[in-house]
Formats: sequence, C-alpha cells, structure tokens
Amino acid sequence: MQNLLTIEFERLPTESITLDSLDINQAVELSNSIPDEDRTWETYINALGLFTFKSWIEERDSHLQVNWKKSTIAKPSLANVIPTVTNLEVGNFKVALITIGSLFDEQIPLSRLAVESPECIPHFYILVEVLEEHERGIVRGFITYPQLIENLAKQTILKPDWTYRIPLTWFDPELNRVLLYLRALEPQAITLPAITDESKQLLAAMESQITQLLPSLAVPSRKIWEVLSWEQGSVILNSPELLELIYKLQTSSVNVQGAPSVVSLRDTIKIITQPAINLGRWLWNEIDEVGQALSWTLLPQLAPLRTALRSPEEEFGTIVTQLQAKGIEISPLARCGYNNFLLAGLPLRVYAAAWNLPNDNHSWSLLLILGSAAPNTLPHNLKLRVSDQTQILVEQAIDSEQPEAFLYTRVVGDWDEKFIASVSIADDVEVTLPPFAFDIRQA
Repeated sequence: MQNLLTIEFERLPTESITLDSLDINQAVELSNSIPDEDRTWETYINALGLFTFKSWIEERDSHLQVNWKKSTIAKPSLANVIPTVTNLEVGNFKVALITIGSLFDEQIPLSRLAVESPECIPHFYILVEVLEEHERGIVRGFITYPQLIENLAKQTILKPDWTYRIPLTWFDPELNRVLLYLRALEPQAITLPAITDESKQLLAAMESQITQLLPSLAVPSRKIWEVLSWEQGSVILNSPELLELIYKLQTSSVNVQGAPSVVSLRDTIKIITQPAINLGRWLWNEIDEVGQALSWTLLPQLAPLRTALRSPEEEFGTIVTQLQAKGIEISPLARCGYNNFLLAGLPLRVYAAAWNLPNDNHSWSLLLILGSAAPNTLPHNLKLRVSDQTQILVEQAIDSEQPEAFLYTRVVGDWDEKFIASVSIADDVEVTLPPFAFDIRQA
C-alpha cells in the first residue's frame, strides 16, 4: 500500500497548487446556481481554475490583486452561457482563464466570445489545468490577445458550438514572462478592440427575430448556439439584461408558465435599446434631454387646488385626490410631468409621477395615469401595459361596465431598474412611451 501511495504522489507535478476546502466549497456554491447539469460541472471546473490562478498569483507577488467579482463566473446569468472565465482583473489588466481537466487533448477549447466580443477580450489568456480528483490545479501557460489573433489568422479551427480549438503549442509555458508583464507592463502596450455601443443598435434591428427565438431557451439543457446564429447570439451575449432573462427562464423564476410572451420580450428590448427619461432630475426641477426632445412638461409640486380650470396641473391634482381617497399613497414630495400624444388619432395624456420611497435610499415609485387630453371618456378597448426588464408587471384595461375617466398604476423599483409603458387599442395599434429611469446620482 505504501508503494502505491508513493507512486500516486509522484504523479502530481511539483508546480501544482493545492485547493483548500474554502475554495472547493465556493466553487460548489458558484456551480450550484447553474440549472443545466453539464454547465454546472463546467462552472465548477472553471471556478477551481480561478482559485488555482488566484493562489498562484498570491504566492508569487503579494502586490498583484486578483479581482474576480466582476468576472463572468461571479454572475450566474453569464456563467450560464459563457464557458470561459472572462473579465477577470489582475491589477489594471484583463485576463481570461481557459480551464481544462487534462492536457491529453492537443486542441484547447476557447469561447468565441472571448476572442471576438470587445467587452470580454482580455490582455492575456491563461491556461489552467484542474486535477479535480486530487483537489489541485496547475497554471500551464499563457498567450496575449495580439499573439492569439496573429495565430488565428494563419490557422482557424472554429466549431459550431461557438468555440475555437487552440493548439496547446500556442501557449507560452514560461510563466515568469506573464508575471513580468503584469508587474511592469502598461495595459496600453497591448492594444484591445474599442468597446462601442453598437450592440444596442444591432439588438434593436434584430428585435423581431430575437423575440421569436428567445422563448425556446427556456429549456435549461438547450444551448444558446443551438437556437441562435452567431450574429444574434453575440448581440444577446453583450446584453446583460437578456442574459439575466434567459437565466431566469431556465431557473423558472419569471413566471409559472415558463417562457415570457413575445410582447414582454419586445418591452425588454426597448428598455435596453431606447434612451430613458431620468425622472430623478425632476426632483431638481429639471427635465433631461430625452424628456425635452419628446415634449414632456414638468408640473409644480403637489399643492391644494385653487381654481376649477381644467389645466394639466389642476387635472392632476383632482386625480391625485381621487386616488388618495382610494388608499393610493402618493408622496407630497413627488414630482410629476405629463405628455400629450395621439393614438390612432385619439388625443391622450399621460402623467408620470416619481418619488423616493421613505426609509429606503435606493428605491423609487412610479405612478402612471392615462387619460384623455380632451374632456371625453376613454375608449372601452384602451389598455395600459407596464413592464420592467424581465416581465410584464401590469396590464390595465377600461371596464366597459364602469368606465372611468383615466387608467392608473403604480410600480416600485430600485434605482437601477427601468420601466416602460405602452398604450394600445388593438394588437397592432400601440404607442410605446420612452423608458422611465430614476437616478438622482445623475441629477
């Protein structure tokens, strides 16, 4: 027995790093958030590779800080679809980890996203071997982004699953070089592609295709490359909101029915791609450029009624009084604006009121009131829909038996949340208002 143990011990390379129980437990925790069994194991190995690399850096230079909290593996919605750990920060450098279970294969898989998406492209690709059964890992080699691109120009092996196959011989095994680069090189010395806002424009152009295809990803075992083209997938992979939606779909968190409707997906894409009105600036008696361009008008703060004139200010005051009589809470510090618009020739007016929630510094409330810009009752088929970035929150319709002069709804969200509202009188007759945001940090 002693000889067998000695032989087994000698098989482990001396440069291997032991993974402690905290690392292993954290890797298990990260992988448990992934709904598909194959991707769960992949995430577990990636996490062990991350902690191997982190320990390797710490053992060699205590001044180099490894920040993985912004990396793809730290966010379940990203780790769920991206097989390579990207957006890892070491000092001022971006690093991607290519984690493998063994070096028996001469071709190493690398996610196409980490090669072609500017948001995920690193300065260095680090190859890490994970000896999972032995709870150890080995940093094997590295290659810079320019070197990788130069090699790919000569030899490209791209698979249908959106991964490149990289020869093992491309990686430099002299790891002291990458340590020297991380210590002494300026990040600007390795040129990376510029990050642009092009993906939002492409997403808007692909709205119809994506809203039809995305619901089929509700099945956890369904891979994104099995459903979408690379052009479609690369746009989605650069949209954190849509990745979060896919993740919630696959973990059954959106609704009990599973896949969202095409309508809610369309709303989500509009929230992502369209500029929002920042209602936080209304607190400072300002309307931002988006609101000005769309002819929104800011009303004074809530005050007692003084006249019987049907001005927007007085009308809003009347409506607020009616809503408060129904038990709807509206802060006296709320600021309101309104906008007149036409829907199929029908003059309508929407009021939007926003305020901070008491005792909560990071939440806000949005009250929307839809009425007629002329002194007429609303049509019986009028509907008001409000969505956030993942689902439809509210759908209001006129009660044909008890018609009211207005529709209203109130929603609550964090400062980082946006809402979008649409008004319709038929499936194909609809006006979508600009997204509403509330960020007093930009006010």
